Amino acid sequence: MATEPRSLEELQEIAKELREDVVQMLVEAGSGHSAGPLGLADFFAAFFFSQRRHKPNDPEWDGRDRFVLSAGHLAPILYAALSRSGYFPLEELKTLRKLGTRLQGHPHPYSDGGPPGVEFGCASLGQGVGAAVGMAYAARMDQKTHMTYCLGGDGEMNEGSIWEALMFAGKERLFNFCYVIDRNNIQIDGHTEEVMPLEPLRDKLEAFGFYVKDVDGHNIREVIASLEEARAIYEKPMAIILHTIPGKGVDFIEYKPEWHGKPPNKEEAEDALSQIRSLEGRISCVDCE
Repeated sequence: MATEPRSLEELQEIAKELREDVVQMLVEAGSGHSAGPLGLADFFAAFFFSQRRHKPNDPEWDGRDRFVLSAGHLAPILYAALSRSGYFPLEELKTLRKLGTRLQGHPHPYSDGGPPGVEFGCASLGQGVGAAVGMAYAARMDQKTHMTYCLGGDGEMNEGSIWEALMFAGKERLFNFCYVIDRNNIQIDGHTEEVMPLEPLRDKLEAFGFYVKDVDGHNIREVIASLEEARAIYEKPMAIILHTIPGKGVDFIEYKPEWHGKPPNKEEAEDALSQIRSLEGRISCVDCE
């Protein structure tokens, strides 16, 4: 069952709501990661609400596209997308990182007591890519038609296990596997090209046997086109280098590595929500408070 088609305007509104959810979750929790989740709202709106084949009321439907969040610290945006697409009530988002919650700081799988819609639990960086490649390989062996998508971070690519998994995916020509890289150029220790340079990233992925697309991660039309192409490519796996602005929509978070792993306080959250609701000041907003 494909996701119900939505207009560009509807998807942009969903992305705005997802950013609001992220800010509200983080300020309520008092901990968590801000920059990456805010930067990925447009992708999650396009993927969960336009392109993914899934049934939120039947999270273990066999025909669903599998989705693995390898960079587990990006959990707030995943939880927001799952909730708004119908997997669990919005009210539960307020329990992020609290004692006894299903919404842990890193996703916990539904099969082991986590929230519905979470396929795999990722704690240490680098684990999810190998798991997703294994899912895609098993699906092909079983002659299943669903896709397996994995979202990882660019800083996460410092982990050697990722490259082992990509080498296997390329060797096996896993056309049912799509690796999405959040290329926001920051990680916890600073900018990626200063900590551990990745470039020329596209050339490296192509050398590993991937079909590669560079995509503006804030252009929903481009994101949708790349995801449609991933489903159409048959002879090799696909990698989408998703160029995003960390902290997108909140001026005091954008581009700043120090916001990789910290939440806003109450005053900062009010400012952030005002900016998000007014589309970064492009429209007047009388209800932003």
